[in-house]
Amino acid sequence: MDQVENLTLLPEVRCSALRSLFQSGSPVLSLAPMQDITDLPFWHLMSKYGGADLYFTEFFRVTPHYVPEKNILRSIIENPTGRPAVAQIIGNDLDAMARTAKALEKHPVAAIDLNLGCPAPVVYRKCAGGGLLRDLPRVDALLAALRDAVEGAFTVKMRIGFESPGEFDALLEVFAKHRLDLLTVHGRTVAEKYGPHVHLDRIAQAVRSLPFPVQANGNVVSATSAVETLAQTGAAGLMIGRGAIRNPWIFSQIRDRLAGREVSLPTGRQVLDYVSDLYEAVCSPGVPEKAQVQKMKKYMNFLGEGLDDSVAFLYDIRRCATRYEFFSICSRHLDHGRAMPLQP
Repeated sequence: MDQVENLTLLPEVRCSALRSLFQSGSPVLSLAPMQDITDLPFWHLMSKYGGADLYFTEFFRVTPHYVPEKNILRSIIENPTGRPAVAQIIGNDLDAMARTAKALEKHPVAAIDLNLGCPAPVVYRKCAGGGLLRDLPRVDALLAALRDAVEGAFTVKMRIGFESPGEFDALLEVFAKHRLDLLTVHGRTVAEKYGPHVHLDRIAQAVRSLPFPVQANGNVVSATSAVETLAQTGAAGLMIGRGAIRNPWIFSQIRDRLAGREVSLPTGRQVLDYVSDLYEAVCSPGVPEKAQVQKMKKYMNFLGEGLDDSVAFLYDIRRCATRYEFFSICSRHLDHGRAMPLQP
């Protein structure tokens, strides 16, 4: 897929750039927004390993007197990927959300994305993220307000309901009323969090019933699962989150599988090199070593799920405190030449 350029142009022009991705004939591969993970350094690292076609920021948590965080804005302003960046917002104050969307469109964003899927209790208890799915009139009003405010592309990321997949029918009726440029459907309810089952039939339902592109999200952990998800849903693209932390090669692997090429798996030593790259990428100057190691444990929780000896690896990693201990553990588990599927 050709690199999308001229992202500093007017919002309506950047909107055309986003639409061109989903009209290219190839499934679009997006990096999911993950709070405190998919920041500027992580974007840069992902681009080194093949990278996504589309990048979503961590969410801007909008309140009545909100000013967008500079550290998240850096991902947009200094975007190192050469690919479009989408600014995601979360909140429930209509005026503040509209005002923030307009402010973010002054930066080189390909779209403004509304988060209607975050399953964190600290978020949904405040009727934001996935919590809004319990209030359809509010969702309807928020979609209308943002569609009116956003000059360029307006997209949404959602789950299929709060408690039950059966809630999705009514949600689709609301979404069909609004002129979206893309809907990303995470095929779980808020209550299901990150459980093993993804309701691909509900994503397929959205694809069939909505007049705009739908992107599938949830449990895409390999090239094989990517192809299966596309086949079962008919989605225009895939959004990948935890699978990309565990396996940064996943985007290239999916492209190879879709093109009929052999999928190459990394060796243990290549994964060890990735861990080293990740450590250096997310290392903040002046941060104490122990705090840096603690930060790396967050990423290793995902990587560890893809190891054959995941229980032993995660047990050791969660108890280390120094850089030396951290890399000694990683070397003990990864310093080998065997191919690694990196699937949980």
